[in-house]
Amino acid sequence: MSIRLGYQMPNFSNTSSVRELFPAVIAQAREAEAAGFDAAFVMDHFYQLPLIGAPEEPMLEAYSALSGLATATERIQLSALVTGNTYRNPALLAKTVTTLDVVSDGRAVLGIGAGWFELEHQQYGFEFGTFTERFERLDEALQIIEPMLRGQHPSFDGKWYRAENARNEPRIRDDLPILLGGGGEKKTFGLAARFADHLNIICNASELPRKLDALHQRCDEAGRDPATLETSFLALAIVDSDGDRARKQQVDIMARLGVDLSTLTEAERRETIADRQFAGTPDEVAEQIQARVLDLGIDGVIVNMVANGHEPGVVSAVGQALRPLVSTPQS
Repeated sequence: MSIRLGYQMPNFSNTSSVRELFPAVIAQAREAEAAGFDAAFVMDHFYQLPLIGAPEEPMLEAYSALSGLATATERIQLSALVTGNTYRNPALLAKTVTTLDVVSDGRAVLGIGAGWFELEHQQYGFEFGTFTERFERLDEALQIIEPMLRGQHPSFDGKWYRAENARNEPRIRDDLPILLGGGGEKKTFGLAARFADHLNIICNASELPRKLDALHQRCDEAGRDPATLETSFLALAIVDSDGDRARKQQVDIMARLGVDLSTLTEAERRETIADRQFAGTPDEVAEQIQARVLDLGIDGVIVNMVANGHEPGVVSAVGQALRPLVSTPQS
């Protein structure tokens, strides 16, 4: 398993009818596969996120969508970025992702995090709890999920979850990868050092040096060689063949969020979500990702293109520019 180049689809609002929605998702996944992306991701949410759109905008259930993509693709790995742990019983989640692995002939990845979107919890009836409680639950969940993915039959009696001799059949393999996503230097990175094959770091790009230092500390505490934990960065790409048009689009996107980029100093800009954005032509975006992410020691990048990733050819162009920057993944 290696994910040096991933493509996330966070937006399902670009078709004129619901019947056209999933064919558009399939088209993006197939284009990413043909362009050499290692993995395709959907979000595990029930409502659209505040920074992207309104809650009532379309949002597919993650694992149903991924199973559909499994039958429409051949090589690309499939995952949620990331599964909200609070939304599913951990043993059921192990069964769900293992079934996705069977359906996809060994292409599933378990992307998982603690959960954070309070509105979804409130309106769907899931317990939200405190920040500390959500990470306690994730820790316990991984103690059930990880052995179930490895062919073991765990019994566990914790504060939040329990399992008794939990079986998980059928399985194609005993090394289904676990990906943790987040930016928490103590809790998320600590769990990644203990359980994960891959850590997708979600933060502003200027924070990456500090994040990598913290990750190395967590690996040292866990007695793990940091080189055995693959890393990636979640990049928000705003791409157009006309770089000026892409940069104008970035300004417009930030304006809708109440930020006037033209008035910010460079230091102030680094404090906004613009520090996670990469705008320009495909080649310009590739140069920025190389300098701001990969040169710092991050292994790979997962991109989303909320503005125009659904337009035919955009994913291919970005893949063509980014693929040479990352080493060939190991199967």
